[in-house]
Amino acid sequence: MNEPLPKPGSGGRFVRLAETARPALQLFIDGQPAGALEGDTLLVALLTHGRRVRTSEFGDGNRAGFCLMGACQDCWVWDGAGQRLRACSTVVVDGMDVRTTPPASHWPMTPEVAMRQRGEALP
Repeated sequence: MNEPLPKPGSGGRFVRLAETARPALQLFIDGQPAGALEGDTLLVALLTHGRRVRTSEFGDGNRAGFCLMGACQDCWVWDGAGQRLRACSTVVVDGMDVRTTPPASHWPMTPEVAMRQRGEALP
């Protein structure tokens, strides 16, 4: 079960210490309103509001990113339309809707699901 998001500054893994004068943005994380600052990545927004980026699809618990530079595949999240996004390199857009668990139509990852995600015709 996804843990509830704490209020900023009350339990997130990241604590913002500087650059607080950038314009504020609103986003939704698992349907809950959250805030970010212009230029923040999803990883920063997620870890400012909570202690994890996502829950592993493989049952090995919460994930908080690993390499933090787009190489390890550990920070995948999904937008409201079900498209995968790398939290570490995707910049927050005002009004963005982010999901920390894959849509039911995306998991388990079968060849058909992979083809649909790539926009390929099914056989």
